Amino acid sequence: MSVEGGEEMKIDPSRAAALSSAIKSIQQRISTASGGRQVRLVAVSKLKPASDIQALYNDGQRHFGENYAQELMEKAAILPKDIRWHFIGGLQSNKAKPLTSSVPNLYLVSSVDSSKKATQLSKGRSEIPNAESLNIHIQINTSGEESKSGVTPGPEATELARHVLSSCPNLNLVGLMTIGAIARSQAVKEGEENEDFKTLVEERDRLQQELKQELGDRKLELSMGMSDDFEAAIGMGSDEVRVGSTIFGERPKREDFQVKAKAEESKS
Repeated sequence: MSVEGGEEMKIDPSRAAALSSAIKSIQQRISTASGGRQVRLVAVSKLKPASDIQALYNDGQRHFGENYAQELMEKAAILPKDIRWHFIGGLQSNKAKPLTSSVPNLYLVSSVDSSKKATQLSKGRSEIPNAESLNIHIQINTSGEESKSGVTPGPEATELARHVLSSCPNLNLVGLMTIGAIARSQAVKEGEENEDFKTLVEERDRLQQELKQELGDRKLELSMGMSDDFEAAIGMGSDEVRVGSTIFGERPKREDFQVKAKAEESKS
């Protein structure tokens, strides 16, 4: 498999087989939890080499999530152009425009938490000729943790949604996203509801009603649930789950990471 510039991308067959087995297991669990309802699986490939993404692409996966703008741009430059990239990490305002203007197949930005970022994303998208509107999620801080990004449920979320809908012509507000508190997720017992997920559902329903005139028939989707709690999130109505380590395994330290790293040996 060659990449831009003619370099060879080596994909270790045993690594590819392990990744294929892992993602098929996740897909089956999603299908079981959803009862057949369509739920988007975003394979979170941050700090994993391009060869891992190419292996899963060859296996049919198209939605991949990245946390760092520079890493996403480097991977997008050398990987297939029909990959649907998701940016899910904390986004600095000064990186918003370069990211959207340089990656035509950026499919969705899930971490929009300010009007300034939304405006810059929209401006960046406008620089790509004939580009479709960029899908975005507004990130909601459902746990109230200071360490978490996102707007507060209520008027702050409404204000940002209205800004996107009225002042960002190159953005498409498709829904809401939350990360939630890991400790809270781990403490939920069988049969109980995750309070962060419940808050996001309620916030979506509130915004759906409050912005009825602006949204029309459009229904806002929910993006919640990761490796440790995606089945519970699906049970509460999530339309998208973001799964990384359960598919790719342990990540290297950021300083040790290389986009064009050699294929990892399978640890299975």
